[in-house]
Amino acid sequence: MNATPRTALTIAGSDSGGGAGIQADLRTFFACGVHGMTAVTAVTVQNSLGVEGFTEIPADVVAAQIKAVAGDMGVDAAKTGMLATADIILEVSKTLDEADIGRDAHSPLVVDPVAASMHGDPLLREEALEAIRTELFPRATVVTPNLDEVRLLTGLEVTDRDSQRRAADALLEFGPRWVLVKGGHLYDDPECVDLLSDGVQYLELSGRRYETPHTHGGGDTFAAAITASLALALGVPDAVAEGKRFIERSVAESYPLGGGVGPVSPFWRLDRG
Repeated sequence: MNATPRTALTIAGSDSGGGAGIQADLRTFFACGVHGMTAVTAVTVQNSLGVEGFTEIPADVVAAQIKAVAGDMGVDAAKTGMLATADIILEVSKTLDEADIGRDAHSPLVVDPVAASMHGDPLLREEALEAIRTELFPRATVVTPNLDEVRLLTGLEVTDRDSQRRAADALLEFGPRWVLVKGGHLYDDPECVDLLSDGVQYLELSGRRYETPHTHGGGDTFAAAITASLALALGVPDAVAEGKRFIERSVAESYPLGGGVGPVSPFWRLDRG
């Protein structure tokens, strides 16, 4: 009998184009060697050119999906992505407690606060942003906002390394154990530097910046790789470092698909290990 792999759960929206959302999470989980499970929060209509619309899944159905897999298969780590509404966020937060998933629980939780598009446009109303701050962040092992999401959640503009550190401190006040302030949108910086902090340690993870327009699903893939590493029992700094390595290679090998922005690629892991 084959050994049972570790498990990871993604609570997020579906991307019909396959580049982001639960599709990106599942292929990342697979590439990292963990069994992926899903709780779908919304079904989007999108392709490489953008999002044409989406339909939310009822909050009780989202919760039922989490309960179904957690109660039967177990969850070694979980992540959230697009949660769409305050009602879904509140129901997910309550269900995570019941399933013993979260900051101080049995299973670590990565919160990717999908609040802004890749162009910086807000994707959540203020009541949903407030629910992320007050309900989801206190349950998070690590949160992974990009700079536009930092601005929407804290009101702070990150323009350099010093303001990146101030943003981490502001986000930690909402209660997560660790904050990863991603620096991919600091285009004046020749390197892509992400800052990981628990309020005591401030760890800079530096990587090469690649000149490619094809970065669809990059944030989802990064957070999913961190989640997979946590499921494999790595500590947070090591899991984030492994996630950084994974996303850097995935961006390097992104590919064009359709008439717009192509996806980052985890295929490197399958081809060359």
